[in-house]
Amino acid sequence: MSHDLKRYGRNTQTIHAGQYVDEATGAVAPPIIQSSTFAFDNCKQGAERFAGAEGGYIYTRMGNPTIARLEEAVATLEGGAGGLATSSGMGALCTLVFALMNAGDHMVGTASVYGPSRVVMERDFSRFGVESTFVDTSDLDAVRAAIRPNTNLVFIETPANPTISLTDIGAVAAIAHEHGALVLVDNTFASPLLQRPFEHGADVVMHSMTKFINGHTDVVAGMIVPSTEELFTRIKPVHSYLGACMDPHQAWLALRGFKTLGMRVRTAQDNARKVAPFLEAHPKVEWVRYPGLDSHPQHELADRQMDGPGSLISFEVKGGIEAGARLLDNVELMTLAVSLGGIETLIQHPPSMTHAAMPRDDRLAAGITDGLVRVSIGCEDADDLIKDFEQALDHV
Repeated sequence: MSHDLKRYGRNTQTIHAGQYVDEATGAVAPPIIQSSTFAFDNCKQGAERFAGAEGGYIYTRMGNPTIARLEEAVATLEGGAGGLATSSGMGALCTLVFALMNAGDHMVGTASVYGPSRVVMERDFSRFGVESTFVDTSDLDAVRAAIRPNTNLVFIETPANPTISLTDIGAVAAIAHEHGALVLVDNTFASPLLQRPFEHGADVVMHSMTKFINGHTDVVAGMIVPSTEELFTRIKPVHSYLGACMDPHQAWLALRGFKTLGMRVRTAQDNARKVAPFLEAHPKVEWVRYPGLDSHPQHELADRQMDGPGSLISFEVKGGIEAGARLLDNVELMTLAVSLGGIETLIQHPPSMTHAAMPRDDRLAAGITDGLVRVSIGCEDADDLIKDFEQALDHV
């Protein structure tokens, strides 16, 4: 690139990272290189590319110019050594577990992590001798107590899904590194606009780019960003061999969405700052978890670790699961659907949807109560969202 983007602000980086004028045509928008394979000038060049002695493209599973732009863009904003785009957030997590863990290794994870992330560790990777313990990682004593001699990875999601609890990345990194373990942070809920885990000692960051980075509810995608070249080199071959790779059109859509990340995240956050106090004051709402509220248990940590509280809110309607169902069945403007981070507001019931595969006792221990409702505030007018909550709560 002609710019050193590190000297620019976050909004400038999201617009210009991975952005090049196309040399062949002068096109400002990046081209979609929809090719599975790439020609060599001669046999020697092909051999050198496979040997890693020469740069260039070979096969889209191993790298593609359109995908590379997206990888550069996200890695620039995170401040990492490079990006590895995957076909989904779960593809990113599974690639990392295969790359970083061996049979007999142990992982400590956030108890209220995204449901499938926990299930795949406890149900599937356990079959290959990879152990895991899930604890409340906002409790540093619980993290210390969970560390074993064979712990080599601490996996935290902050803010956590769906409890919106926060973990002190720097403090957990100090504990993990003292025991020789790496720290992986799922930064999906905050996005690199609001939280940069490498500044707090994390070793690897991952995203479900389906959410805020793409932001338009039309792409499923993931991203891995290692902090060092050594980790990048360790993970990249596994990424290629597992095949959880991205296709160029998917990358082009995600890169287009990435360029409006700043505008979308801040608009949704401004809305959430208005909706959360309304919910907290409503007589039919039992409790609200939003990092921007003084009542949030880690409110001070949010101010210190994040550049804003984001746009995810969890709450419980008085009357439990039946009352929550009435609320969900009566929203008009908001969409009853899973996922988050889109321009539209999405509302769902994690215990019966995204976290339904977790055993109930584990779910409750993680703070995912039967009546918990999670809402991803979008970019509509805040007054319209509040009115929709008002009329839906009238049915409770």
